[in-house]
Amino acid sequence: MKIADVSALYSPQGGDIRTYTRRKLAAAERRGHDITVIVPGADASIETVGPHARLINIPSPRFPLDRNYFYFESDSIIHAALDAAAPDFVEASSPWGSATAVAEWAGAAPRALVMHADPMSAWAYRWLGGVASRKTIDKGFEWFWRHLRRLDQGFDTVISASPSLSARLIEGGLLRVQTQPMGVEAGIFSPRHRDPALRARLLARCELPDDAILLVGVGRFSPEKRWPLVIAGAVAAGYSRPLGLVVVGDGHGRSKIVRAVGENPHIQLVSPINDRAEMARLLASADLLVHGCEAETFGMVAAEARASGLPIVVPDAGGAGDQAEPGMSSTFAAGDAASAASAISTAIDRLPALRAAATLAAPAVRTMDQHFDELFASYQALLRGEMRAA
Repeated sequence: MKIADVSALYSPQGGDIRTYTRRKLAAAERRGHDITVIVPGADASIETVGPHARLINIPSPRFPLDRNYFYFESDSIIHAALDAAAPDFVEASSPWGSATAVAEWAGAAPRALVMHADPMSAWAYRWLGGVASRKTIDKGFEWFWRHLRRLDQGFDTVISASPSLSARLIEGGLLRVQTQPMGVEAGIFSPRHRDPALRARLLARCELPDDAILLVGVGRFSPEKRWPLVIAGAVAAGYSRPLGLVVVGDGHGRSKIVRAVGENPHIQLVSPINDRAEMARLLASADLLVHGCEAETFGMVAAEARASGLPIVVPDAGGAGDQAEPGMSSTFAAGDAASAASAISTAIDRLPALRAAATLAAPAVRTMDQHFDELFASYQALLRGEMRAA
């Protein structure tokens, strides 16, 4: 199968989408598919990942609100790139203008819209959730839901990585939604990587003794990740017990996060960790993962924590919330710092039982290999006409 992926949200400095794209290139190569990922970038270049896997950069303007990202300048550029790729199957990885361009491309190949972004959760619900219900907000953004329904008609399938997002898309009137959860990288994350010496060093960095509780958060520093909320929750939970928080990441929202930390020595910011083995060791060595974002379309960090035997504290919405399994997690009301503090305290009180359950369940966490097997099989079914919507 010859696949072209128009990935408007990809950036060399990006987070989950960059990681996912790199894994997809390798997975397609291993499975004998030919794949071209088309991205907006700083220059015209082709990165060859394997004999049948490549990433093509199209020179594009920088996105004004985040200079690490770019955007396709016109639909015609996307159409020309698809004409050159001549794919059997096409993906669009953003629900915005590039998806419309893919839907309107004149080629005959079936196509999938992959919902790598949840704009309503990332922006509308986050901005307005304090003054209006989601139902009311959805009415105010009916123009966006009309846009999604038009895309739904222009694609053969709409792929969602989390059950909660799938349910909202279906409730919003989309007819071609299928849930294809992602997964963790096989063979990387495991409870066996727990390192008491690393845990002790991280607590010492937080100016705390070995018997304190070590929380860890991982993700880029951008507003939708809600790091100030996580920090406030950790500080409040730490009033009654020694507790340290290590946040791994960076990004354009760093200054606001630094202000939220202030002079608190028990909260430490750590540069992004690109070494997967080192990240696996960190997750396995912490006591709890705390994540504040309800706009995740899957919740990759939460899944990696689960595969590491690490209990999680996550919002009760979004892809991260979908990762919360009974008996090995604690949830809080999305966007509510006081609720986050209470959830952290509850998890600490139950920590031995949560840790035991999470360790036992870790080997069963879904892998990315399972995801790509199912994803490519669904594409091949569409090619054969077995799943084509009427």
